Amino acid sequence: MVSEPVPPTLLVRKVPTTTPHTVRRPAAPAKARSDLFWLGAILALAFVLRLISLNSPLWWDEIATVETHLHMGWGQMVQDYSMNHHYLHNLAAKATMELFGEKPWAIRLPALVFGLAAIAAMWVLVRDLAGAVPAHATDLLLALSYHHIWFSQNARGYTGMALFSTLGFFFFMRGLRTGQRGYWLAFAASLAATVFTHLTGAFFFVALGLAWLGLMAAQAARGALDRKTVTLPLLGFVIGGVVTILVYMPLLPSLLHTVSAVSETSAGDVMQEYQNPLWTAYEAIRSGIGETGPVVALVGLLVLVLTGAGAWALRKTAPLFAPIVIGHIVLTAALLLAVGMRIWPRFFFTDLAFLMFLIVMGVRLTCEILARLAPKRLGAAFFPLALVAMALVSSALAVRNYLSPKQDLAGAYAYVQAHRQNGDRVLTIAPDRDLLAHYFHTDWPTIFGDGDYRTLMAPPGPVTIIVVFPDRSFRALPSLAADRDAKVLTEVKYFPGTLGDGGVFILSRR
Repeated sequence: MVSEPVPPTLLVRKVPTTTPHTVRRPAAPAKARSDLFWLGAILALAFVLRLISLNSPLWWDEIATVETHLHMGWGQMVQDYSMNHHYLHNLAAKATMELFGEKPWAIRLPALVFGLAAIAAMWVLVRDLAGAVPAHATDLLLALSYHHIWFSQNARGYTGMALFSTLGFFFFMRGLRTGQRGYWLAFAASLAATVFTHLTGAFFFVALGLAWLGLMAAQAARGALDRKTVTLPLLGFVIGGVVTILVYMPLLPSLLHTVSAVSETSAGDVMQEYQNPLWTAYEAIRSGIGETGPVVALVGLLVLVLTGAGAWALRKTAPLFAPIVIGHIVLTAALLLAVGMRIWPRFFFTDLAFLMFLIVMGVRLTCEILARLAPKRLGAAFFPLALVAMALVSSALAVRNYLSPKQDLAGAYAYVQAHRQNGDRVLTIAPDRDLLAHYFHTDWPTIFGDGDYRTLMAPPGPVTIIVVFPDRSFRALPSLAADRDAKVLTEVKYFPGTLGDGGVFILSRR
């Protein structure tokens, strides 16, 4: 039998550790084994779903990781800072690449492992806060989640950030409840691992820090401020911060220069909508359910309602959970806006699992309310049926992960090589570097701006153009867009991608 969640008063006021109510009663051995069996089954399902298409072609940022980071020596990898470098993840990816070769699946293997571990960590956190059933439900939906599968097959550090942030969240909640130093030392390690994966990982721990300050203020207002509530969390934050500074020390000058220049590069971006939080929310939903027009807004509203219901359901058993999650989302958007940085949906991937838990709790609360209006047997089936429905919808949406690569640059390269004729010139259009030429070992010139385009198109004769990130490219190069509209250039092939603006066009002039 699973114990009841710890009352919220224990998160606000400490009682002697000898009091039995400060510790959750352990589940019966048979029940514990059953819970672990379901966790194992969910992780096995998640593994299979993430193994499919793991070896599909790398997309632009993954190629950039390989070309500008993984090909470096071990020491060189931590000498220059770049927002594109996810350091802890990249060290793991370099290890797997050297072990198994430069294959897409090998480069993506750390992201897959971190993704599976993040699901397991979320199960531990949810089970600790709400019991086994919400833990199973949350993890099943994460296993089937389109976004979670996508990022677990993405050679970037986002699943690692999710893993370490979830562990940090668990140690934070446990540390406040038990007052044990070990949890705060583990919290410090989670903080350092998260931020060393990517600098934006610090935002989540800032949200935790604000929650801690609010907790101390509440205790002080009641005249019940517990020394352990002050000293042990402070120990965790200080140690984690010091370790983070030490691991970033070789990168510090480059880091400060890069961060200070972020607003300048973003200000000149033709895709100004990328700095709009509303676009970010829309894109996060649209990428998950596809191009469905007004349905995107309806899904967004439903997510808000169920998240609010989940927060209400947890108000007594885990009152800090929802404020921390919502606080992190708001804080991240505000800080990115403040520094003039693009607000990519991927910066909120860490929150996916937390929002999924809130949605599960919101659905359960809704089903409990509706069950009061129905016969007892029928009402008892509402929540299981709702979970089955959510799992079926998630499964259907997840299929889109396998319909095309994230961005089929390899397919575009192979097509051009197979169909170009003698005398054809090949040009590529890229946002910031001649990455394709380096990765595919070609001498094809790269177009970086409208002036480059006009210069390279001036000589007569047949030309084939590979256009990546078409929305951006056609906007940044008005002459290219004009030639396409005037039929000077004709589309000969299109390679779809699951990445936002991830399609690749092959255009031709004959």
